[in-house]
Amino acid sequence: MGRRTHVVLAAAAPALLLVLLRLHMAVAADPPFSCGAPSSAAFCDRRLPIEQRAGDLVSKLTLEEKISQLGDESPAVDRLGVPAYKWWSEALHGVANAGRGVHLDGPLRAATSFPQVILTAASFNPHLWYRIGQVIGTEARGVYNNGQAEGLTFWAPNINVFRDPRWGRGQETPGEDPTMTGKYAAVFVRGVQGYAISGAINSSDLEASACCKHFTAYDLENWKGVTRFAFDAKVTEQDLADTYNPPFKSCVEDGGASGIMCSYNRVNGVPTCADHNLLSKTARGDWSFNGYITSDCDAVAIIHDVQGYAKAPEDAVADVLKAGMDVNCGGYIQTHGVSAYQQGKITGEDIDRALRNLFAIRMRLGLFNGNPKYNRYGNIRADQVCKKEHQDLALQAAQDGIVLLKNDAGALPLSKSKVSSVAVIGPNGNNASLLLGNYFGPPCISVTPFQALQGYVKDATFVQGCNAAVCNVSNIGEAVHAASSADYVVLFMGLDQNQEREEVDRLELGLPGMQESLVNKVADAAKKPVILVLLCGGPVDVTFAKNNPKIGAIVWAGYPGQAGGIAIAQVLFGEHNPGGRLPVTWYPKEFTAVPMTDMRMRADPSTGYPGRTYRFYKGKTVYNFGYGLSYSKYSHRFASEGTKPPSMSGIEGL
Repeated sequence: MGRRTHVVLAAAAPALLLVLLRLHMAVAADPPFSCGAPSSAAFCDRRLPIEQRAGDLVSKLTLEEKISQLGDESPAVDRLGVPAYKWWSEALHGVANAGRGVHLDGPLRAATSFPQVILTAASFNPHLWYRIGQVIGTEARGVYNNGQAEGLTFWAPNINVFRDPRWGRGQETPGEDPTMTGKYAAVFVRGVQGYAISGAINSSDLEASACCKHFTAYDLENWKGVTRFAFDAKVTEQDLADTYNPPFKSCVEDGGASGIMCSYNRVNGVPTCADHNLLSKTARGDWSFNGYITSDCDAVAIIHDVQGYAKAPEDAVADVLKAGMDVNCGGYIQTHGVSAYQQGKITGEDIDRALRNLFAIRMRLGLFNGNPKYNRYGNIRADQVCKKEHQDLALQAAQDGIVLLKNDAGALPLSKSKVSSVAVIGPNGNNASLLLGNYFGPPCISVTPFQALQGYVKDATFVQGCNAAVCNVSNIGEAVHAASSADYVVLFMGLDQNQEREEVDRLELGLPGMQESLVNKVADAAKKPVILVLLCGGPVDVTFAKNNPKIGAIVWAGYPGQAGGIAIAQVLFGEHNPGGRLPVTWYPKEFTAVPMTDMRMRADPSTGYPGRTYRFYKGKTVYNFGYGLSYSKYSHRFASEGTKPPSMSGIEGL
């Protein structure tokens, strides 16, 4: 962290000291494990292959015990010394308490919260993505070893291609390019699972388990009454092969992922969790997947209850187990599994196959090797969670992802010596929780953009301007007064989790409510061209701001995580040179005429269908994929083989 960072953090010192005190006071309880006492059971014999050990354990279970293990909350089998296990934990951009397996409510109450994935992707830096994965794997073990987790299987990353700008969960993904998404998946998974960034994989020893989701062609939540639960995605073989499936192939083949999650939707009429061709033939057969397959939560139930694909609950159980799924997020198989067996719809081998995959994962995590605190990852203690190096990386990730979209007449960077006062205006300017996106845990620190800017400008005022991002209640008069009284104005606008999130897609691409009016009126009243900072995951049409000379600069900061406020301030004042590039196309408002349910990637000129993503889209854009400015001046050119590179002295900013 630089000098200015320490100035900002000084205001938060009491809270930081409290966090540090809690970390040092964290007295580790024993994490759940098996085979702690001497045992003659083959499943406790570490010398045997994991497949043999898992098979031995499964062979010792009764039918009822077996079925009980096929839900995400798997109960203990006390007579065999097998503890309960919770499969569902989240770590999309930091260890979170959004699932059932992690409990950040004991001595450890926080974990490093990185930027939401869409912003991290804007760095186009695989090494950074890998290092984030490493931190998440380490902190996951630290929480587990401290007795505050009941599982080490984390359902991340989300690697669905960001196909439509309205998708509420696009923020969770690395963007619209399948190759880039696949690269992100591979290195992130390697980091989480304790592997090197490249090279051979030791698949028998996991630091934590990562899970590629949602397999496949899942990118709609709830659009005009069409829900993800009922949606049947009509996808061509070509689009499936060159857009929707490649990230998952990379996640498995290059990343060595130990988990896959099948999605809610159907693809060409078949629920993905009931698709043998997808789960067994493609993932396990063609890609040699070695791990477990989970459903999304309650996805087995909807096969019968919503989609009507299965005629009875027992049919749904049979469909997914025979397709190759292993564990149900939810209790549907636990409820209907025995009757499905009794009715002859599933066999003992269907059940045992799934269980062997599940127990093999727990064994690869070392949870059947005695107390994990005395094994390979046992030295990862509570003091590894929220450690300084991890928080520094969260700051770097935010810095490197921020994208400068407009900078007329050198509006940025600001000069501390020349800025006597600043008005910070907008609903996203002084609320730290808005920086985190979704699927987050309690962050190690919490600094808003306004608080960070106070470390640079003594005379700083904040006016919210709108009630929230929805901006259906505003106080434009107060905002205009503040703008007219200040030397400089920084507006923090955009979206929040009420506009875009799981189960919520957008209907419009512009700024919500009265935001555009607020921005224009503030810009008209300000003494100098204003700076507009956009906090959002999905793209917004800000053509009005792009073309308004009274708006000097536009910055996209995504949802930048725990250090986002600091990173934004450092970029605005030139302590960090923005180098992020957009990982998605920013479409104009008119794109909403295209049905979100149309899964075709390629344009169809005969019908006016414009296509999707930079690879195929033929329409106008607000900003292109890969767009981003810098405070430096540079140029690129292709050179023929053998051409001597130019002297670096002639390139500004190097």
